[in-house]
Amino acid sequence: MLLRDAAGTNNPTLSWYALYTRHHHERNVTLALAGKGLEAFLPLYTAVHRWKDRDKKLHLPLFPGYVFLRNPTGRWLPILATPGVHSVVGFAGRPAEIPVSEIDAVRRVIGSALNVEPHPFLKCGDRVRVTAGPLQGLEGRLLRKKSLWKLLVSVEMLQRSVAVEIDATTVERVSSGFAARFCTPLTAH
Repeated sequence: MLLRDAAGTNNPTLSWYALYTRHHHERNVTLALAGKGLEAFLPLYTAVHRWKDRDKKLHLPLFPGYVFLRNPTGRWLPILATPGVHSVVGFAGRPAEIPVSEIDAVRRVIGSALNVEPHPFLKCGDRVRVTAGPLQGLEGRLLRKKSLWKLLVSVEMLQRSVAVEIDATTVERVSSGFAARFCTPLTAH
């Protein structure tokens, strides 16, 4: 769900921020912010939930409890007064900016025809770049889930990640895995 600002602009140089919302209030917050003339972004993914008598396809937030907001221009009071908004994600009492490249990567992933799902945040591992297909040029971390290869795209500040199914032959290593060598588990002696 992407809502543009009142002028309908989609300027890539404007900053993004994350709002922490009440449980299951992401959609209402996104719509309320749009009603205030702000650009809000709520990435959704499709999941099939099985009940005893039926299966139902649901569109769920990719980052439960969070809505992304572009360039609020210091208008935090009306944003924080929005029903369902708990707080602005920040550090040292200041709202923290999210790099535009991270939001663009999430948009590309959910805009592709590939299966997308939330994934636990990973810090260790090799960073890779997709060399072919609809996600060509996108960087993330490569991981394996059962017999499938997945590309992990992260929003570092929220410590949340998104996994998308890819063909492992279409990626190349970007870094040497230097961080992974220093992420070994601690053992008791």
